[in-house]
Amino acid sequence: MNLGAFSISLNVKDINKSKSFYENLGFQIFGGNIEQNWLIMKNESCVIGIFQGMFEKNILTFNPGWNENAENLESFTDIRELQKQLKAKGIKLLSEADESSEGPAHLIIEDPDGNSILLDQHRSN
Repeated sequence: MNLGAFSISLNVKDINKSKSFYENLGFQIFGGNIEQNWLIMKNESCVIGIFQGMFEKNILTFNPGWNENAENLESFTDIRELQKQLKAKGIKLLSEADESSEGPAHLIIEDPDGNSILLDQHRSN
């Protein structure tokens, strides 16, 4: 099962302090909008998102159809197909993609320890 590019989305208390901290670790701004309290930062192939006030806990994020540079992959497994595979394995979905739709969609699952996992597809297949 290929889930796409991986990043972690961090719930931060002060986006400016977090930005400075991760810059000191070698991360650079890759996307986002600090005025909207979110940034995507990158250090080589490692990607983190820092988000202030947008969600309660950290989230493991996968982006079907993208590589770690947010570039479209030539081929990938659509999120609706991934959703069918997850359901067939008995994995409970907290949020589902509309299986009758096409293009961008997302779903959310949790691991056994309550860690949220977001599959967030931003493009059409």
